[in-house]
Amino acid sequence: MRKSIAGLGVAGAVSGVLAAALVVPAVGGAGIATRDVANSFVDLPPPPREEPLSQVTRLLDRHGKQFAQFYTANRTEVPLSRVAPVMRQAIVAIEDARFYEHGGMDVRGTIRALLTNTQAGGIRQGGSSLTQQLVKNILVENARTDAERVQARAQSIGRKITELRYALAMEAKYTKDEILERYLNIAYFGAGAHGVEAAARRFFSTSAADLTLAQAATLAGAVRAPNLTDPSIGRKQQARLKQRRDTVLDRMAGLNMITQAQADAAKRTKLDITLHPEPGGCEESDYPYYCVYVRQELLSNPVFGATVAERRRRLATGGLVIRTSLDPRDQHASQHALREHVSPRDTEAGSEAMVEPGTGRIRAIAVSKKYGSNPGRRKNGSRTTINLAADEAHGGGMGLQAGSTFKVFTLATALQQGWRFNQGFETPGELVPAQGYRDCSGKPVNDPRARVLNASGEGTGGPHSLETGTWKSVNIFYMMLERKVGLCNVVNTARSLGVTRADGGPLREVPTFTLGVNEMDPVTVAGAFAAFGARGRYCHPLAIVKITDSEGETTRVPPACDQAVEKEVADAVNYILSGVFTKGTMHGQSIGRPAAGKTGTNNGYTSAWFAGYTPDLAAAVSVGDIRGSYRYPLENVEIGGEYYGAVFGATLPGPIWISSMESALSDTAPTRFAPPDMARFGGGFTPGLKEALAKEKKKKKGRDRRELFPGTHRRHFSWNVKPRHDAWPPDRVRPHHPTD
Repeated sequence: MRKSIAGLGVAGAVSGVLAAALVVPAVGGAGIATRDVANSFVDLPPPPREEPLSQVTRLLDRHGKQFAQFYTANRTEVPLSRVAPVMRQAIVAIEDARFYEHGGMDVRGTIRALLTNTQAGGIRQGGSSLTQQLVKNILVENARTDAERVQARAQSIGRKITELRYALAMEAKYTKDEILERYLNIAYFGAGAHGVEAAARRFFSTSAADLTLAQAATLAGAVRAPNLTDPSIGRKQQARLKQRRDTVLDRMAGLNMITQAQADAAKRTKLDITLHPEPGGCEESDYPYYCVYVRQELLSNPVFGATVAERRRRLATGGLVIRTSLDPRDQHASQHALREHVSPRDTEAGSEAMVEPGTGRIRAIAVSKKYGSNPGRRKNGSRTTINLAADEAHGGGMGLQAGSTFKVFTLATALQQGWRFNQGFETPGELVPAQGYRDCSGKPVNDPRARVLNASGEGTGGPHSLETGTWKSVNIFYMMLERKVGLCNVVNTARSLGVTRADGGPLREVPTFTLGVNEMDPVTVAGAFAAFGARGRYCHPLAIVKITDSEGETTRVPPACDQAVEKEVADAVNYILSGVFTKGTMHGQSIGRPAAGKTGTNNGYTSAWFAGYTPDLAAAVSVGDIRGSYRYPLENVEIGGEYYGAVFGATLPGPIWISSMESALSDTAPTRFAPPDMARFGGGFTPGLKEALAKEKKKKKGRDRRELFPGTHRRHFSWNVKPRHDAWPPDRVRPHHPTD
């Protein structure tokens, strides 16, 4: 129930204060000051503008557990009903004992302060009511410049009068409990804690609702001079805080809020400050690269605000709760697999993204290096702030050429056009793309200077079908297939599956498109491959599931999906890419369930990839030197404590993918791919293929399979023998495009 000052109402209260002041003998300008005060209260202003308070924005995983937070001010607003009654009593007792009796201006305290300050010619004694303190905090919070903040805190009679006028207006607008609630949420308690909820968590690892008497008295004692009693600074400040706590307890006893025995018992307890850490930003998160992805999505997407400044302010102050699709099990699987094979200290870096087929939800984003800046001037240490698993828009870099993972788009295009599994043609030993290639504008993009060789470096060609050309990752076959089905058609298939360059630039529509000449990031590649796991349904990769604002209003973010590829075509792609594990470059490696995928090894070993999927989960892994993939190729390198003569898609990214997917899917029942429509895709004819396969089978009897499939697991590779890639004659021009 509201009560005006001494039952007089605002006008009477002001008159009473002024009358008391007028009996003071005029000292200097005291009479003038009193007259000015009277004039100031003739017309009260509206209450001060109340901007939304800065609050913590929290990132949650798919199970609702927090893994990161952002804030300008560490604050979480709570209603008064969620503040312990003893906390409400403690703050009123020490800051404004007559709070529930006056109308915004404590007559006794104001008269006392007015007399002292008028005679001194400035502010010498405080007499602020709790409502006046709320006004001061609002004015400071609303300040946009340092000058405005200084003015809001100025120790002057003019500022005090402004506070009084606003306080009276606040009392006319709000109930006492509403004012108390606002004060408890805006007040600064020290140690970076704004508001009682953040203070309870920061000081005692509890909530405002569960504060004990001693804890409540401690927090109430902190608001008067939070910097002098900040327990995070040192023992001297903690000693002052204990003194303030005891003062509050005695004051509560004196006001009969508690008994003296209760006060004495609480005073005998230790301060018991635990200082719960409240780190902000991605560097302190257990999943920093996922955090960076979400942060950049919020900062770059106009859905979250019209301008970058608005989006940045909302992220830092908006009190949002952002539920993401991060799966801790998948995230740990990715992080463990990467660091098992690639050391953070290596100049080479591995990165992986996991995406859920059918929804596009990003389940994991991981990088082998720790997140953060390297100490001193070191640029190639164990840390990086570049989100190597993502594109530039989400904190990543320029990306790495995707290599032969791009052959899947040519394969899907051919199957869409009616090609059959066993259909193919004779291939030469090398290919010069001098004719037959046009980009999507119809412009010829032939390159008569390029000479394309197969991954094995052999000078002879041979017959290949869609199956064998894919399993062996035959470059010349895929260059010829791309020409037959149309370069633009292949580009459009890739685009329909979300393929965009990591640097945000236009795709390079060149003959070597099918060999992965475009620089990509694992999130984008995993999202494209996930579409095949979902029978052709492409879903844009999404990390955010829903957003709840500070008012409790929730906005859900549904998957954004399209049927990019016919279901039957996707089934056929899955059938062929499954053979990569049984008959192709990943032969001998398995996750113990149906899976499909494609290796990618770039020209000159500048980078290596593996992208694969099941109907339940897709993932893409890339490896390259962080100092620059072209200047520092993956040849004769030691990575993760093991020596590599050359890194292929199947020798390092492949095993990382195997390890992470096995762990991520360990509790998921295997799901089989839908069988292909053999009436539509089965059979076909490739001249000479049957004879060539029979001859090859006879030839390889007793021969190590690694010579036929150079991308094998490192445990099965003889490092004493250099790969035949390095044995090309010096007069042969190396291709300037991927080779696996």
